[in-house]
Amino acid sequence: MEMWFSDEHTEDVKLSIRINEQLFSAQSEFQRIDVLDSREFGRILVADGDLMLTEKDEFIYHEMITHVPMAVHPHVEDVLVIGGGDGGVVRELIKYEDIRHIDVVEMDPLLVEVCRKYIPQIACSLNDERVEIFHEDGLRFIRSQTDKYDLIIIDSPNPFGPGEGLFTKEFYGNCYNALREDGVMINQNESPFYTEEAFQCQRMHKRIVETFPICRVYQAHLPSYPSGHWLFGFASKKYHPLEDLNGVAWKLKGIRTRYYEPRLHAGVFALPVYVEELLEDVE
Repeated sequence: MEMWFSDEHTEDVKLSIRINEQLFSAQSEFQRIDVLDSREFGRILVADGDLMLTEKDEFIYHEMITHVPMAVHPHVEDVLVIGGGDGGVVRELIKYEDIRHIDVVEMDPLLVEVCRKYIPQIACSLNDERVEIFHEDGLRFIRSQTDKYDLIIIDSPNPFGPGEGLFTKEFYGNCYNALREDGVMINQNESPFYTEEAFQCQRMHKRIVETFPICRVYQAHLPSYPSGHWLFGFASKKYHPLEDLNGVAWKLKGIRTRYYEPRLHAGVFALPVYVEELLEDVE
């Protein structure tokens, strides 16, 4: 008998992946967590029925949400990751010797432990001595932080249900306050292709534009995510993502990547016309 996992992208579209085995399934206090094994994508992390990451293409997402700001901001020392319980963002951050501390705010402790056990090549990064994990609500955590971080990465779930508070104007305002005077905030910005997620792209971008003086959107190709076309938001108090890029300095750090490169950097901010039009209404 064949087993398939179907990730629903819209009411009319699903991505189906043949599954070899279900490795784990449990209901935490916050969500149902599943780990599946597949031939094509390797191990797959699923939360409440939605695909969160796959072993095969997670490097694209985690490199693009991390290295784009790190190649722009010249002196990142203190970082906040909201979400990120799988450890993928932290794995990329700990490649930088200059970073001295990383706070990870992941509400669900079971998610962290499941990732440690079933995708240890990613989650082992959470054991780095510079990392401190807080199991609490990201919105509540950020309210008490002021002038503390050089970089905030919002590796958040979809803007529905428990994670919805991470997509409000209040939340982005609190992130602004938590950043130092030249701080940068990065968020995953959903896919612009399908109607419902396109609306979420607009909503997030509008609220960030109202909060930060410099806001740009960039993109990556993520095969396992809805439509394969994924956006990220770059918001900053000081640094422009293109004008302040120092590709030479980044290359000299000797960081190994499989997707990100400074020569790619300018290109990812060159958005297709339909995406520009989607975001124009909120500029």
